[in-house]
Amino acid sequence: MSMEVLVETSARHLHVTQEHLEILFGKGYELTKKKDLSQPGQFACEERVDVVGAKKTLPGVSILGPVRPETQVELSLTDARSIGVSAPVRESGDIAGSGACKLVGPCGEVEIAEGVIAAKRHIHMTTDDAARMGLVDKQVVSVKVPSNGRALVFGDVVVRVSDKYALAMHIDTDESNAGGVAPGTMGEIIK
Repeated sequence: MSMEVLVETSARHLHVTQEHLEILFGKGYELTKKKDLSQPGQFACEERVDVVGAKKTLPGVSILGPVRPETQVELSLTDARSIGVSAPVRESGDIAGSGACKLVGPCGEVEIAEGVIAAKRHIHMTTDDAARMGLVDKQVVSVKVPSNGRALVFGDVVVRVSDKYALAMHIDTDESNAGGVAPGTMGEIIK
């Protein structure tokens, strides 16, 4: 049984509510799909906004679609420190008490009191993938990632199981750079 998983780098991005999208881009605005992402139904958008912290601004941060019930900004810890915002390591959607920032679009600005996180490394998989690998939703595993001179084992990787997912591990740019992870890198799940 193969315990391999594609390791993908998730760069800084944000998810927005329809309300915030309309403040940033105008009444009745809809996201413009740029390209599909590996997770079914998820896509990168043409729209970009500036993320403003206490120290500086990250210009042109990508929005991912579709719109969501909560606005969430996902940064690496390096990004967060550089702009002066708090970004606790959390699973997507767990934003209560997380960092605050300002979002600036072409038509307006939004101050979010919470919603800035550094995404906890995770593996998306279907129920069939989980059964085949002997894993369950919310299980924490490690993943061994080979690379030229920077091989490492990522611990604290959360397994996320849903038939809405496609098999892939997501890490942020800090983690990817630390491991020298190139596109197409396969990792080995270790229970």
